[in-house]
Amino acid sequence: MPGGARVYPGVMGDPLEPPEGTPEGGSGNEDEFRSVVFDESFVRAARIQELSARERLGAGHPRATKPRVGLGPLGSLPRQAVALMLLVVMAFAAAVYFGISSPRRQATPPSGNQLTAAVVALAPAGAVTAVADPKDPFAPLTGYGVGAAGFGIPPATPTTHFTRSEVTRALETVQRYLTASALAPATVARSETGAVRSLVTPGEQAQYEDSVDHPRDDQHHTATGWLVRFDPGQVALADESVRVRGAAEIAEADNSTLEITTDHTFVYALRPAGTTDDSSVSLYWVRRELRFEFDRTDLGSGQLRLVDAVTQAGPTACGAVLSGYLQPVLATAAGVTVPAPPAVDPGDHAAHSWQLCGVLRTG
Repeated sequence: MPGGARVYPGVMGDPLEPPEGTPEGGSGNEDEFRSVVFDESFVRAARIQELSARERLGAGHPRATKPRVGLGPLGSLPRQAVALMLLVVMAFAAAVYFGISSPRRQATPPSGNQLTAAVVALAPAGAVTAVADPKDPFAPLTGYGVGAAGFGIPPATPTTHFTRSEVTRALETVQRYLTASALAPATVARSETGAVRSLVTPGEQAQYEDSVDHPRDDQHHTATGWLVRFDPGQVALADESVRVRGAAEIAEADNSTLEITTDHTFVYALRPAGTTDDSSVSLYWVRRELRFEFDRTDLGSGQLRLVDAVTQAGPTACGAVLSGYLQPVLATAAGVTVPAPPAVDPGDHAAHSWQLCGVLRTG
């Protein structure tokens, strides 16, 4: 090389070598490395970084070159590129952290008192009499179907935000609920509640359990708002088939909630529980108007939310407690007469406004 200077990896010149070059016959250092030959590729690969004049003159620098930081492949990148990469990594880490720690929408349905229910007693207008033929108690009825055949469930049609298959699943769930809650003898006459509970969303199950275990007439914990049931110690089914007439409607409460409203009248053939000499059979009418809601989680699980329920039942004496069981007036051979409904004073705020009583009229 020019000037007679030799180049070694990481070293530019020799700080001990005179600027004019090494005189002939000088230091033995040259003889020590005379046999070492560096080809051109080795020389080009050598990373040479010379210190500034100020750094060379400063104290505490035994070496004439700056050491390279061991960053691997990043060592050859400009500082700006390395800084940009670090910023990108930090931004990604922050996004992941805040994405994990930020509050998310609850996956479970809302809990609490979702159902609002009212039960209306229908008092007989006169004496309660038995059916003419106990073996065919429903003979006087016309226009009623047997069991689920009377539900009048409409064909599934898509709505604005729900497909035909989603509407079909909702209607099927409603039909299962109506069957379990008003037709199944285990529910109606034996106080079993598990089949109905399995169809209620988890957000309503606590309310449902409280209603059937500790019923009270507060519009939210009325067992007879959820299902039809008679006290098995007092009432028995004379015929386990039930006559039904009614219909259902499909709508949307909002773009993520499907709504189905049902309105049905159920007619039961009843007799006193246990052994009795009186073979009289009575007909008992129960009208249930129910409003159900479904989100897509409910549709996927085959469960529903019952949000409104109005039940009218008779013949029932006004003043009967209906929160736990329906209380039918059962006919006898001689007939049974109950007091007429009392007058209602709308200025009496001591009485609950939803505790109503009407007069039963059957056509």
